[in-house]
Amino acid sequence: MTNYGDDATVRSILTGSGDTWAVVGLSTNTARAAYGVAAVLQRYGKRIVPVHPKAETVLGEQGYRSLAEVPFPVDVVDVFVNSELAGAVADQAVAAGAKAVWFQLGVVDEEAYARTTAAGLEMVMDRCPAIEIPRLG
Repeated sequence: MTNYGDDATVRSILTGSGDTWAVVGLSTNTARAAYGVAAVLQRYGKRIVPVHPKAETVLGEQGYRSLAEVPFPVDVVDVFVNSELAGAVADQAVAAGAKAVWFQLGVVDEEAYARTTAAGLEMVMDRCPAIEIPRLG
Protein backbone atom coordinates (compact mmCIF):
# COMPACT_ATOMS: atom_id res chain seq x y z
CA MET A 1 0.00 0.00 0.00
CA THR A 2 1.09 3.52 -0.70
CA ASN A 3 1.83 5.84 2.21
CA TYR A 4 -1.46 7.71 2.58
CA GLY A 5 -0.44 10.66 4.70
CA ASP A 6 3.16 11.72 4.84
CA ASP A 7 4.57 13.63 7.80
CA ALA A 8 3.87 16.98 6.13
CA THR A 9 0.18 16.11 5.72
CA VAL A 10 -0.04 14.74 9.26
CA ARG A 11 1.54 17.93 10.64
CA SER A 12 -0.74 20.12 8.52
CA ILE A 13 -3.86 18.37 9.79
CA LEU A 14 -2.69 18.45 13.41
CA THR A 15 -1.61 22.09 13.39
CA GLY A 16 -3.33 23.87 10.53
CA SER A 17 -6.69 22.30 9.77
CA GLY A 18 -8.45 23.55 12.88
CA ASP A 19 -9.21 22.46 16.40
CA THR A 20 -12.70 20.93 16.14
CA TRP A 21 -12.43 17.19 15.60
CA ALA A 22 -15.49 15.01 15.04
CA VAL A 23 -14.58 11.55 16.33
CA VAL A 24 -16.78 9.05 14.50
CA GLY A 25 -17.29 5.91 16.58
CA LEU A 26 -16.62 7.61 19.93
CA SER A 27 -18.75 6.33 22.80
CA THR A 28 -18.53 6.24 26.58
CA ASN A 29 -16.74 2.87 26.42
CA THR A 30 -13.40 3.77 28.01
CA ALA A 31 -11.84 0.49 26.83
CA ARG A 32 -12.16 1.49 23.16
CA ALA A 33 -9.30 3.16 21.31
CA ALA A 34 -11.55 6.06 20.24
CA TYR A 35 -12.01 7.10 23.87
CA GLY A 36 -8.28 7.19 24.60
CA VAL A 37 -7.44 9.03 21.40
CA ALA A 38 -10.19 11.59 22.01
CA ALA A 39 -8.78 12.22 25.50
CA VAL A 40 -5.32 12.81 23.99
CA LEU A 41 -6.77 15.20 21.42
CA GLN A 42 -8.43 17.15 24.23
CA ARG A 43 -5.15 17.34 26.16
CA TYR A 44 -3.56 18.87 23.08
CA GLY A 45 -6.24 21.55 22.83
CA LYS A 46 -8.62 20.00 20.33
CA ARG A 47 -12.38 20.17 20.81
CA ILE A 48 -13.79 16.71 20.27
CA VAL A 49 -17.27 16.06 18.93
CA PRO A 50 -18.53 12.51 19.58
CA VAL A 51 -20.36 11.00 16.61
CA HIS A 52 -22.02 7.68 17.40
CA PRO A 53 -25.52 6.22 16.91
CA LYS A 54 -26.13 6.52 20.68
CA ALA A 55 -25.32 10.28 20.64
CA GLU A 56 -23.76 10.03 24.10
CA THR A 57 -22.01 12.85 25.93
CA VAL A 58 -18.36 11.81 26.06
CA LEU A 59 -15.47 13.58 27.82
CA GLY A 60 -17.81 16.48 28.55
CA GLU A 61 -18.86 16.99 24.92
CA GLN A 62 -22.37 16.50 23.51
CA GLY A 63 -22.60 13.61 21.07
CA TYR A 64 -24.45 13.46 17.77
CA ARG A 65 -25.86 10.49 15.84
CA SER A 66 -24.22 11.51 12.56
CA LEU A 67 -21.98 14.16 11.06
CA ALA A 68 -25.03 15.70 9.41
CA GLU A 69 -26.55 16.34 12.86
CA VAL A 70 -23.58 18.37 14.15
CA PRO A 71 -24.94 21.94 14.21
CA PHE A 72 -21.58 23.68 13.76
CA PRO A 73 -18.58 23.26 11.46
CA VAL A 74 -16.05 20.53 12.15
CA ASP A 75 -12.49 20.85 10.89
CA VAL A 76 -11.27 17.25 10.99
CA VAL A 77 -13.23 14.00 10.90
CA ASP A 78 -11.40 11.23 12.78
CA VAL A 79 -12.79 7.84 11.76
CA PHE A 80 -12.95 4.85 14.13
CA VAL A 81 -15.24 2.60 12.11
CA ASN A 82 -14.23 -0.45 10.10
CA SER A 83 -12.88 -0.01 6.61
CA GLU A 84 -16.12 -1.18 4.98
CA LEU A 85 -18.01 1.75 6.55
CA ALA A 86 -15.23 4.35 6.44
CA GLY A 87 -15.74 5.45 2.84
CA ALA A 88 -19.28 6.59 3.54
CA VAL A 89 -18.02 8.58 6.53
CA ALA A 90 -15.38 10.24 4.35
CA ASP A 91 -18.11 11.20 1.87
CA GLN A 92 -20.15 12.66 4.75
CA ALA A 93 -17.10 14.65 5.87
CA VAL A 94 -16.81 16.17 2.40
CA ALA A 95 -20.52 17.00 2.42
CA ALA A 96 -20.23 18.56 5.89
CA GLY A 97 -17.46 20.90 4.75
CA ALA A 98 -14.63 19.40 6.82
CA LYS A 99 -11.08 20.37 5.94
CA ALA A 100 -9.51 16.97 6.60
CA VAL A 101 -10.28 13.30 7.20
CA TRP A 102 -8.22 10.97 9.37
CA PHE A 103 -8.67 7.19 9.15
CA GLN A 104 -7.33 5.46 12.25
CA LEU A 105 -4.89 2.57 12.43
CA GLY A 106 -6.25 -0.36 10.45
CA VAL A 107 -8.83 1.75 8.60
CA VAL A 108 -8.01 1.77 4.89
CA ASP A 109 -10.15 2.57 1.86
CA GLU A 110 -8.10 3.66 -1.14
CA GLU A 111 -11.16 4.68 -3.17
CA ALA A 112 -12.37 6.92 -0.33
CA TYR A 113 -8.88 8.44 -0.14
CA ALA A 114 -9.01 9.24 -3.86
CA ARG A 115 -12.51 10.78 -3.62
CA THR A 116 -11.71 12.78 -0.50
CA THR A 117 -8.44 14.24 -1.74
CA ALA A 118 -10.00 14.95 -5.15
CA ALA A 119 -12.61 17.00 -3.27
CA GLY A 120 -9.77 19.12 -1.86
CA LEU A 121 -9.52 17.72 1.66
CA GLU A 122 -6.33 16.55 3.28
CA MET A 123 -6.43 12.92 4.35
CA VAL A 124 -4.42 10.41 6.34
CA MET A 125 -5.11 6.68 6.54
CA ASP A 126 -3.91 3.95 8.88
CA ARG A 127 -2.29 6.31 11.38
CA CYS A 128 -3.20 7.57 14.85
CA PRO A 129 -3.07 11.22 15.99
CA ALA A 130 -2.33 10.12 19.57
CA ILE A 131 0.90 8.60 18.24
CA GLU A 132 1.67 11.35 15.74
CA ILE A 133 1.19 14.39 18.00
CA PRO A 134 4.08 13.56 20.37
CA ARG A 135 6.20 12.08 17.56
CA LEU A 136 6.04 15.23 15.45
CA GLY A 137 6.26 17.58 18.43
